Amino acid sequence: MEFKLKENSSIIQYIQVIIGASLVGFGYNMFLLPSKLAAGGLSGVSTILFEVYQLSPALTQFLINIPIFLIGWLTLGKDFSGKTLVGTFWVPFVIWLTTDLPFAITNPLLGALYGGILLGVGLGIVYKGNGSTGGTAAIAQIVKKFTGLSSGYSQLIVDSLVVITSLIVFNLELTLFALISIYISSKVIDIVQLRTSSAKLIMIITEEEKRMESLIRTGIDRGLTKVRSLGGYTNDNKTMILCVAERNEAVYLKKLLQQEDPGSFVIFLDASEIMGRGFSLDKYYGQKL
Repeated sequence: MEFKLKENSSIIQYIQVIIGASLVGFGYNMFLLPSKLAAGGLSGVSTILFEVYQLSPALTQFLINIPIFLIGWLTLGKDFSGKTLVGTFWVPFVIWLTTDLPFAITNPLLGALYGGILLGVGLGIVYKGNGSTGGTAAIAQIVKKFTGLSSGYSQLIVDSLVVITSLIVFNLELTLFALISIYISSKVIDIVQLRTSSAKLIMIITEEEKRMESLIRTGIDRGLTKVRSLGGYTNDNKTMILCVAERNEAVYLKKLLQQEDPGSFVIFLDASEIMGRGFSLDKYYGQKL
């Protein structure tokens, strides 16, 4: 029975990855490419190459994703699963499949708004299925591993290079619309995944104090605060663990908690104006970002 449940859960996750990746590919062909918006990521790279050399965006994304996936698989190992493989190559397949859409949005404002929303929904569904669409997200993971930078910093560096390049190829106006699309998609991803903003305050009430502490330290490499508490219903001694993490880290921790201790009482709250090491200060003493 347990094996069957895991198998059904895996099938659902693959379906989520395929649906999400399909929305990403469709949104790119309908909104971003016709509007000439290089909204970061590999889609932005393919938009720039299409504008300059008339290269097929589907072929461009497929070819660039091959070495990125191989490098990611070799350097990150188990983090690159079958769902990542499906998401990585399903997007260019959908882009190729929908190349000759009978309708497209060329207005950059509408492209930024609706393209950002559709991309955010698609990526959020992919991430909920524990998958990835490869591209610069994979590059950011590699940068994070070898530099020690946070996920946010790594993704920002990679996407910034794409946006700067688009400024050279396109005009400033289109680049600003692309930035709007990036912002919208990031917010929509939050809504789809956790229904909250990017920084998370995580409250865990558990009897497995050491186990939870190990999950947080080894799983997302974050600090924590432990508060002794008493169960109001059972009067049992418990521990309330407080932890602040970035969105991607919170999503990953959520998955770990569901796997390792589904009986824990966990709350995800919005966190803002965070001051301290790992946020307003370097994560480690002596680290230079």
